[in-house]
Amino acid sequence: MDIESKLNDLPAWRREGDEIRRTVAAPDFPAAIRIVDEIAVHAEELNHHPDIDIRWRTLHLALTTHDQGGLTDLDFTLAAVIDEIAAKHGA
Repeated sequence: MDIESKLNDLPAWRREGDEIRRTVAAPDFPAAIRIVDEIAVHAEELNHHPDIDIRWRTLHLALTTHDQGGLTDLDFTLAAVIDEIAAKHGA
């Protein structure tokens, strides 16, 4: 898998070791919670769950496939979904 090529399609994400990370700034705290709630629904459907740290209206997200020991296509699929969700909520 060409990780750098996949990251070119996801400019908000950066690689840190075996993870990809993104920070999302929501318009306000309720919007941040709505974003997390919608991510949770999609993550459950994919059976792939991000690490999420919520600080007021700022979300720090990290993706990796623990049982595969690093990044897989699933991480990039969920990252693209997260980008769509964030944009829909004005983040």
